[in-house]
Amino acid sequence: MSKLGYYDLGATPMAACQFDQRFPYCLYVPRGHRQGTEGTHLVVVVHGTNRTAERYRDEFAQFAEEQNCIILAPLFPAGIVEVGDLENYKYIEYHGIRFDQILLAMVDEVAQKYRVDTSRFLLHGFSGGGHFAHRFYYLHATRLLAVSIGAPGMITLLDADQPWYLGTRDLKERFGTASTLPQMRAVPVHMVVGAEDTETWEINDTTSPRWMAGADATGPTRVERLKALRSSYESHGIAVGFDVLSGVAHEGYKVLEPVRDFFASVLAAHLEIRHNSPTHH
Repeated sequence: MSKLGYYDLGATPMAACQFDQRFPYCLYVPRGHRQGTEGTHLVVVVHGTNRTAERYRDEFAQFAEEQNCIILAPLFPAGIVEVGDLENYKYIEYHGIRFDQILLAMVDEVAQKYRVDTSRFLLHGFSGGGHFAHRFYYLHATRLLAVSIGAPGMITLLDADQPWYLGTRDLKERFGTASTLPQMRAVPVHMVVGAEDTETWEINDTTSPRWMAGADATGPTRVERLKALRSSYESHGIAVGFDVLSGVAHEGYKVLEPVRDFFASVLAAHLEIRHNSPTHH
């Protein structure tokens, strides 16, 4: 086991993922972390289109220290394969690149280096990260301790009658895996959006190569679309915590307080369950 050094703790440098070095990630590791420390959890925070991974990591630094968590913030650069492309990771697969598998490879690297249990982790994403987070949940619910979905512009409903990405009809065929509803119901779900997140120019661009007829069927704004996503989940027996923040527009850093509160409540409940299990008596 290699010893942790100065740059392995606190806010770490951006480092290439060894699975695919086009995609780096940075961490925040509690200053007092020791390899193999029991009860250390992993929180993954996925950036939006502006790709401010380090800022999102920094926004969770205090949380990491207080809750004994490692924060992982991946960076999925724009312009991979196609110059000027901004969307790549949002829909999980792009030109044969599977962004879910890249994230899981990053998670495995953290598990090996820091000797922590990452079999289940907490996931938040805002805007483009919200795209990624809810679609990752459809594929890998068994890997999630909780998921927080922030203001995605384009949503994928749990609708077996609609094709991907509007719905989930061909999910298994496209990705070779799919979460079952019982697996999804076992994951605490949180959704968050600003009440003033009502600009429509970006999410109703019918000239976008990603546009599909019907993408606007659930409403023109992110607020309406997230409410539709909540309804879709609830109709399938998935409980959803839902926050609409007054005075907040499409501003990812301003929605993080309820996200941190949600994660803290999940971790507290998980700790209580673990302490009450027969193996801990």
